[in-house]
Amino acid sequence: QVPLVESGGGLVQPGGSLRLSCTGSGRAFSTSSVGWFRQSPGKEREFVAAITAAKLKTWYGDSMRDRSVISRDNGKNTVDLQLDRLQPEDTAVYYCNRMTSIYVSTSYLDQWGQGTQVTVSS
Repeated sequence: QVPLVESGGGLVQPGGSLRLSCTGSGRAFSTSSVGWFRQSPGKEREFVAAITAAKLKTWYGDSMRDRSVISRDNGKNTVDLQLDRLQPEDTAVYYCNRMTSIYVSTSYLDQWGQGTQVTVSS
């Protein structure tokens, strides 16, 4: 399976917002749960949020539970992650991946893509 493609990162001031997008292809993407993860330098990759294929369920990690919203458009093969009230500790490379279960953070299926860098700084 070709890695998913992340986009939308950038430099934002503390308190700002960003909308990340994950683009896949084909039925394998539209019929899979998809999750967002992040990794900061020197830290392990961390689960952020996930959504089921039919958009019936979402699940959020503790780190951004109240500051993020995950959504998807299966017609466009995209899964978006809206990030609000960003803080410097949210600086990381953000990745997306297909998952077998949105409740199991290690259930990702594919090779990791390049990710998209989010930098929160004044």
